[in-house]
Amino acid sequence: MAGVKVLLVEDDSRLLDILQRGLRDAGHEVDVCRNGRDGVAAALSGDYEAIVLDWMLPGQDGPSACRELRRRGNQTPVLILTARHALDDKVRGLDAGADDYLTKPFEFDELLARLRVFARRHRRHGHIRVGDLLIDHDRRQVTRNGIAIELTTREFDLLALLADRAGLVVTRFEIFDAVWDGETDLRSNAIDVHIANLRAKIDRPFQRNSLKTVRGVGFQLQREPA
Repeated sequence: MAGVKVLLVEDDSRLLDILQRGLRDAGHEVDVCRNGRDGVAAALSGDYEAIVLDWMLPGQDGPSACRELRRRGNQTPVLILTARHALDDKVRGLDAGADDYLTKPFEFDELLARLRVFARRHRRHGHIRVGDLLIDHDRRQVTRNGIAIELTTREFDLLALLADRAGLVVTRFEIFDAVWDGETDLRSNAIDVHIANLRAKIDRPFQRNSLKTVRGVGFQLQREPA
């Protein structure tokens, strides 16, 4: 994989050094910050392809920093590093606008796998229309009935996959392989969390029910009249 420009925000000096050296050895360009406020400032002023953001940071914690970036229009993919294992904490990180999370301790190869997923974000082109839902790959934007819908990187990739196969059932394994690049455990509820987030954004505000769960198999984006 070609290297990407990464912003690493971590206050643990030992972990920061390990990650910085490892990412650079893997061919990535890395800038570092040691607190949340500096991380937000760097993200807003730099042109990064990925942000690796620790949860516990001085000045401003990871979820708060991520939420501020999204509020200010920055859509750079964010991976949160956290020692928190509780589901509520993981959901909080995703709700703050993070695209993914990695629970400490983790294998460095897993971090590289997550970055490979981020690096593929510009691979596809053109747009797909499913009823009044428009998915624009070039701009990575989604609208429904002309109204813009803000999605995280992972949510966009998941919706794009379902839209590509609108009317068909996409299995959990296919989602796992295409969107998560095989780097998460199929027994986890990561897919369900992202499906729930998508429903809250593309269906509920528009009084629609286009995203269906096919129990025991997978998910389907139903074709609807425009």
